[in-house]
Amino acid sequence: MDASSSEPPLEAEAHLRSILATVPDAMVVIDEAGLILSFSAAAEKMFGYSEDEVLGENVKLLMPSPDRERHDQYLINYLTTGVRKIIGVGRVTTALHRDGNTFPIELAVGEAWSGGHRIFTGFIRDLTERQQTLLRLQDLQSELAHVGRVSEMGTLASSLAHELNQPLTAVSSYCESARDLLDTPPDAETLEMVREAMDEAAKQAIRAGQIVRRLRDFMSHGETERRVESLQRLINEANALALVGSREHGIDLQLALDPRADRVFVDRIQIQQVLVNLIRNAIDAMIDAPVRRLSIRTQSLGGQTRVTVEDTGSGISEPIAQQLFQPFVTSKQNGMGIGLSICRTIVQAHGGRIWFEPGTNGGTAFHFTLPSGEAKS
Repeated sequence: MDASSSEPPLEAEAHLRSILATVPDAMVVIDEAGLILSFSAAAEKMFGYSEDEVLGENVKLLMPSPDRERHDQYLINYLTTGVRKIIGVGRVTTALHRDGNTFPIELAVGEAWSGGHRIFTGFIRDLTERQQTLLRLQDLQSELAHVGRVSEMGTLASSLAHELNQPLTAVSSYCESARDLLDTPPDAETLEMVREAMDEAAKQAIRAGQIVRRLRDFMSHGETERRVESLQRLINEANALALVGSREHGIDLQLALDPRADRVFVDRIQIQQVLVNLIRNAIDAMIDAPVRRLSIRTQSLGGQTRVTVEDTGSGISEPIAQQLFQPFVTSKQNGMGIGLSICRTIVQAHGGRIWFEPGTNGGTAFHFTLPSGEAKS
């Protein structure tokens, strides 16, 4: 560009200010130390801070844990190694509002040089509305799927009743015959007939069990697409979806993610389904609680990784607790009671287990294990 066509400094600054005031996505510019150099009008609205309040502050002010504690090291690692993990790659994560609540965002970071200094520009899009729309669509899909499931369950129940009717009828007949034979003092021949009847009843009961087992194997059959994934990313994305609409409830999200437990060998969609279900259950359990703190922790167990989702709700009653992972058992007024059953099926299919126990500060802590991805890398 010809020097005569370049904008004078004051006009260039005015032009930049105009862009910052009108760009719909929040834009935050930081220096190599992570200090905020500019903060757009959309960023002010999104985070609840004015530009004057954040200029010169570390950008980690806008991040929940554990990103807040790790951000400075992220920058140091990049400046030292040049290896990009976020720059130039969009990602879904969570941000921290001034009021202390988190919300889902899509973050894109660019790098440039200005006046001999490196700067980083972050473009941030609030995904709350998009995720709410997605949730509404999912609710609609769930309603349609529910209608389909009811129809399928009717067909399945009819088929199952037909298949099981013969062995169960036989079991009943053999047991009744044995009972009738024992109505009179038995002799050796009668006892032998009773023994044969009971043997046949046992065989028919085994046959009924085989029918149920074949049906279960058929229903659970399906290939999953497993690969090594970042557990922190799975949790961040699950949080972004599950926490939508929870800002008014004042949920305090606390993450304690073990960096040694970050690589897991899983089907990403299925494990996020487990995480979203457990997080939503935790939020529902805390709606009326005086303290609403959601804790998500990970821990390396060698060949496995443990994930914990803990709430500070009222806990689970003993009658429900004894059969919580069974289908159609729920403590929710309008729940179907299949969420935790599905979670258990997914976790067990990954070679892990899922369980719960009372939380350290009241409420409930759900734990599940996943295979480590270190050996698969």
